[in-house]
Amino acid sequence: MEVPPFDFVIIGGGTAGLVVARRLSEDPSQRILVLEAGSDHTGDPRVDTPAIFKSLFGTEADWDFVTEPQPNLNGRSIPLNQGKMLGGSSAINAHIFVPPSKGVIDAWGALGNEGWNWDSLQKYFAKVYASPSADEAFKKSLGLDNWNDEDGSESRHGPIKTSFSGHLNHPIRAAWAEAFEADPAGMARDPFHDPSVKCFSALTSIHPESKERSYSVSAYYDPVRDRENLQVLTNAVVEKILFDNDDPPRAIGVRYAHDGETKTVYVDKEVVLAAGTLQSPKVLELSGVGDRAVLEKHGIDVVQYLPQVGENLQDHLVCYISYEVADDVETLDKFMTREPGAIEQAQKEYAETRTGLLSSVGFYTYAYVSLLQAVGSDDQEHLKALIRAHRPPAGTLPEQERARAYHDVAECALLSATEPSGAYLTALVQMAPTDMQPAPGKFISLGVMLSHPVSRGSVHITSNLARDAPIVDPRYLSDGLDVEVLARHLQHMDGAIAGSRALARLLKQPLRRLDPASENLNLDRARAYARDTAVSIWHPAGTCAMLPRDRGGVVDARLRVYGTIGLRVVDASAVPLLSTANPQATVYTFAERAADLIKEAYGLK
Repeated sequence: MEVPPFDFVIIGGGTAGLVVARRLSEDPSQRILVLEAGSDHTGDPRVDTPAIFKSLFGTEADWDFVTEPQPNLNGRSIPLNQGKMLGGSSAINAHIFVPPSKGVIDAWGALGNEGWNWDSLQKYFAKVYASPSADEAFKKSLGLDNWNDEDGSESRHGPIKTSFSGHLNHPIRAAWAEAFEADPAGMARDPFHDPSVKCFSALTSIHPESKERSYSVSAYYDPVRDRENLQVLTNAVVEKILFDNDDPPRAIGVRYAHDGETKTVYVDKEVVLAAGTLQSPKVLELSGVGDRAVLEKHGIDVVQYLPQVGENLQDHLVCYISYEVADDVETLDKFMTREPGAIEQAQKEYAETRTGLLSSVGFYTYAYVSLLQAVGSDDQEHLKALIRAHRPPAGTLPEQERARAYHDVAECALLSATEPSGAYLTALVQMAPTDMQPAPGKFISLGVMLSHPVSRGSVHITSNLARDAPIVDPRYLSDGLDVEVLARHLQHMDGAIAGSRALARLLKQPLRRLDPASENLNLDRARAYARDTAVSIWHPAGTCAMLPRDRGGVVDARLRVYGTIGLRVVDASAVPLLSTANPQATVYTFAERAADLIKEAYGLK
């Protein structure tokens, strides 16, 4: 029996896909189908219970990507865990829910995307999540005592439920704020309205009452599962998008595998691609949209020559230094070392009262730090010369135009006292290099995330078969500027923050570091430590970038794929410039705006 065409077919039921599905299905006259490659893990304790999210890694719920060996990380191949289930990576991430900097979002517009800026996205950030309430007794430890509600921070009621998870009066919160006191400490306002180069307690996508993960399934899809005009099909692996023979080609359907059969579904309005940063370019290439050389190599007919598909891959690297803490400071290390009885006790506490170590992943505090904060005045002139020396040569090719445009954005950010180039965070657990076994004792780890990477990589198909994983090559630290920035942030974090009087109350003195390689970090040792230990924090973006076509873009400012009709990309692959830190909130916001753009195009409710 032939299935009638849907108005919209959404490829990918992840973070972005379910947002767009919910919003488009608000109009009862529209029929929407979501095709998701993974299963529905609703009710799976590995998804719901905050502290055990890593138990999903390497399972059927994880795409389990691995990069090509990275020359600038001493030949290491880096794991890239991405959710392969309904909810996508919103079901497998570490729950961190933090904003991008204003400068990053405004840079989206400056790169040539009219209508995309901080002010235009504010209503979409507010639409995504519900702000938690905080008891007056904890406002000071959380750094909220100087906030006000002039922006409506306490009146947001979006689908994603957020909280300040874990122990609200854990001493790391106050010590962290005090360590940054000279800057001065603390965000004066809600960072979702006024992010600046200061520290703050991080929100998490953990429900404040149930203490379970709040993600695109529970927040966006579950409330509308019964909508008659919305169909979600799991375990449906997309093989290609189908086009007609017109010029330009129009997307008319999708071919996919399900229950051991190859099936085809047709579409009246649009195919909406939301398969994720590493999968959306793969789907385009399998469908004949991409670089001619890549397509012909694998016997795929060229439908639309778009050579930047799969290029411009960006990701955050993070480096951790773990410090031994005083005996009375609570950490999660007993899980790492499998201390007898610890897991059983935590499970009992979580089941009975929804409290304890399982209710949080232990990432409590963040700080956005500019490069100028991290270096002395004598090094600033050297850095300026270094940035100029790394400026890409001029040229007229799209990839050259894109490289110059991105360098201009990076230069402004790196030389600004108000724009972060590093995100610092605390983890209440040891974060040892992958070749080290867990150590006895209790640790707090301080991490540096490279917020504004200049290096760019790629992701491309390896065959014409949907079942084959793509080649992922982020080319981490391939631009020498990145290692210089990361090394200086490591020095600053280790010296000024870990070495502060505030953290001396928590960290054993003299400082006892887990990894001897992190001791005595002069600039050369810091560079070496970065190359030896940096890992992905799983934030890939930009492989179907929203940019002008002459700057190497794949989609326009309304997210339509260049040279085609009826095809858009709405996920992190279309984000032109990576968020400052964890991109979860940004991807939800991006998808909310994408849904509005689609509804506007067709006059939908």
